[in-house]
Amino acid sequence: MSDEPKLKPLGWIVVLLFVAGCLWGAYYFFVRAPLHRSGVGTGSSSGSTSIFGGKPAVEIGLAYGTEKQRWLEWAVGEFANHSDGKNIKVNLVPMGSLEGAHAILSGDQRINAWSPASSAYKDVFVQDWQVKYPDNPNPIVKEEPLALSPMVFVMWEERYQAFLQKYKRVSFDTISQGLQEKTGWEGIAGHPEWGLFKFGHTLPSESNSGLMTLVLAAYSYHHKTKDLTLKDILDGGFQDWLQKMERGVTGMSNSTGNMMREMVLKGPSSYDALFVYESVTIDYLKNAEGRWGQIRVVYPEYNAWNDNPYYILNAPWSSAEQRKAAATFLDFLLAEPIQKQSLVHGFRPGNPNVPVRFAGSPFELYAKFGVQVDLAKICDPPKAEVVNNLLESWQRNQGGK
Repeated sequence: MSDEPKLKPLGWIVVLLFVAGCLWGAYYFFVRAPLHRSGVGTGSSSGSTSIFGGKPAVEIGLAYGTEKQRWLEWAVGEFANHSDGKNIKVNLVPMGSLEGAHAILSGDQRINAWSPASSAYKDVFVQDWQVKYPDNPNPIVKEEPLALSPMVFVMWEERYQAFLQKYKRVSFDTISQGLQEKTGWEGIAGHPEWGLFKFGHTLPSESNSGLMTLVLAAYSYHHKTKDLTLKDILDGGFQDWLQKMERGVTGMSNSTGNMMREMVLKGPSSYDALFVYESVTIDYLKNAEGRWGQIRVVYPEYNAWNDNPYYILNAPWSSAEQRKAAATFLDFLLAEPIQKQSLVHGFRPGNPNVPVRFAGSPFELYAKFGVQVDLAKICDPPKAEVVNNLLESWQRNQGGK
């Protein structure tokens, strides 16, 4: 018989409790705590709670135009590691600018803040909101411009030079002429192997850049920079001219960023030219050069500022905490370090303390492609009734295309 001491029943109970405690501790810190931190399996839709008894996170959704995708995804990552973002979770909801307005009006409870590409559709949105929510007439608590970007034509350099030989300049009028050339590039420049002239812009009914295409085409046709009227939109000559141009437009999308990406990925087989934001073009210039050659940037004579506003919504589904969190994220986006990063993606910062002209700026680096700081004629945003009728006439002429 062994002389070694044996554990009594009480001792075995203590050992088992100790082992069980160790197993529970391992489970909590390696399995359950990470799930709590990620918000998975917590049964809470408003965020997560720190294992040290911290304050619950406030969760907000930001619907945004996809032209800002690269910048905003970077900014959200930086915000999560910043003291201001410690207890705020930002969910990015990519949507075309007009698509975002329609989602909010339809009661999309994911959205607490909205950043379309421009304020061009704001008056229409507010009017539609007031019809739906007459007891809550102001849907926007606070608004600030995040960054500026005008519109540009972008063409492959080889096609651009050939186009100039025929039409002398790039404008809505010459683009329309190119689209109506039945023999395509054979008639334009003696290059039948290039096929038809392919020009694209986004869907005006869903995307701000598509809407701005129609607005600037109207301003260009009437040679004016302000006071675009219903009479201008309903003018028979303009309607006929716009219909002929739009019939030739290729592959409309609801995303400016996606169209530019497709042009860079597929080359001239997808588009010869696009009408897009300057920021999106700059963001993709270096990618294009390494794949299909250089891209030429051309600024239309009649242009407009896309101010990328940030709207904090006064929606029934947004709490006071969510509105406050949205304001905190807005302040973060307007801080100089974050605004400087917007320059990397081709935007002109909304914070006036951040310069545009300096050594190494995209506006210096890409001047050889046609990128420039100064613009010619800047057009005013038209009134809501003008925007509505412009969209309605386009949809009728295109059969809802």
